[in-house]
Amino acid sequence: METALKSVQGSAAPAAERISLRVATPDDAQALLDIYAPYVRETAITFEYDVPQAEEFAGRIRNTLRMYPYFVAQAGGRIMGYAYAGPFHARAAYQWAAETAIYVRRDGRRMGIGRTLYDALEGALRAQGILNLNACIAYPREEDEYLTRDSVLFHQRLGYRLVGEFHECGYKFGRWYDMVWMEKHIGEHLSPQPPVKRFDEVRAQAERASGAGS
Repeated sequence: METALKSVQGSAAPAAERISLRVATPDDAQALLDIYAPYVRETAITFEYDVPQAEEFAGRIRNTLRMYPYFVAQAGGRIMGYAYAGPFHARAAYQWAAETAIYVRRDGRRMGIGRTLYDALEGALRAQGILNLNACIAYPREEDEYLTRDSVLFHQRLGYRLVGEFHECGYKFGRWYDMVWMEKHIGEHLSPQPPVKRFDEVRAQAERASGAGS
């Protein structure tokens, strides 16, 4: 968990430019919206039609952090991407599964930012006791100017596997798109299964351990 918040070198980033991670705050809403808005307006990567207001987006960050991690990546003095998790389903029996999401600034792709964010997210979720990671991904029957299969390929490289597909369930830009679910197991499934911890609990434990070791 501690390493998730330390600076790391992006695999393809310029030598002088480091990727640093930190936990997001509601004050980051506008900066994160600047990354997210082009995906809403210009792509089918998200099925959201309208760019949310900063106040609403801040509420989303706040709600996520009540239970799950939400990380931002910075390089060259600006925020380059963010990743977070949320509940896979509201029912209690699903609490060991989480849905993951990531957005990287479009001029910051292929710099190692996505992998760095997802590595941090996975580490934090594992520390919480989450076992299953699920990604809901828009998928084109044929690639077009609004949607490619890059996200599926990215998740495959990180060890996710395709587990489900829904056909023509998302309509955007006058076109129908499929949606796929990808899954990755990051923990052992036991019986009885230890309870899931909140992210703030895990974060506080890591900070106490870091302080004790300094």
